[in-house]
Amino acid sequence: MLIEIWSDIMCPFCYIGKHQFENALNQLSFKSDIEVQYKSYQLNPEYHYVAGDTTYGFLSRSKGITVEQAKEMTGHVVQMANQVGLNIDFDTNIPANTFKSHELIHFAASQNKAKEMKERLFQAHFEQGKNIEDLEVLVQLAEEVGLNSDEAREVLKTDRYATAVRRDLQEAKQIGIRGVPFFLFDRKYAVSGAQGADAFQEVISKSYEEWKANKPDITFLKSNDDAPNCGEDGCTI
Repeated sequence: MLIEIWSDIMCPFCYIGKHQFENALNQLSFKSDIEVQYKSYQLNPEYHYVAGDTTYGFLSRSKGITVEQAKEMTGHVVQMANQVGLNIDFDTNIPANTFKSHELIHFAASQNKAKEMKERLFQAHFEQGKNIEDLEVLVQLAEEVGLNSDEAREVLKTDRYATAVRRDLQEAKQIGIRGVPFFLFDRKYAVSGAQGADAFQEVISKSYEEWKANKPDITFLKSNDDAPNCGEDGCTI
């Protein structure tokens, strides 16, 4: 069963929601039947990092609040993150345009490493104060999750996955997504926001039961293990 997740690396609730979702999924006996697909979303597509800018300054300008109010607001987010074992540090957090990060996630997905790449980007952005708009930072993070650094650099320089990112963004508009994280279960049920693990578990279970009930059983009319075939261990002759 497919679960699609729209999120942005700049969104702390997406980081928190990812962990709550994964905590829920890991407790389910049928988790091996679940395919998770990460979709791109940009909260601030027009923003680009300017040297010296801070998250507090960015929030102050974008929300029309004081820097002190921004610090108070982010303090609540830090407490929420701590409850799920995350250590977000807004004092060192660098605001950034995330388009290239999303391209990198699509590249990672082609190598079956989307989950690892997504997590590493969140960690670098929220916990380590890295500028995820910087090309060399992204290449280093790609290498850390096991991707080829030269290929990652080439992918980012040539915008190989830019169309895939824009397709996700357009699809988000068509579906009517106005906030992230946004979780879509089997194209049937949706959950918005960083819900608790119990809430995720309930929706995943409900979606899975209905998906499994409607999934046709395969009946082998003719089965012969000795017939020529190809499998994980190669081809029989």
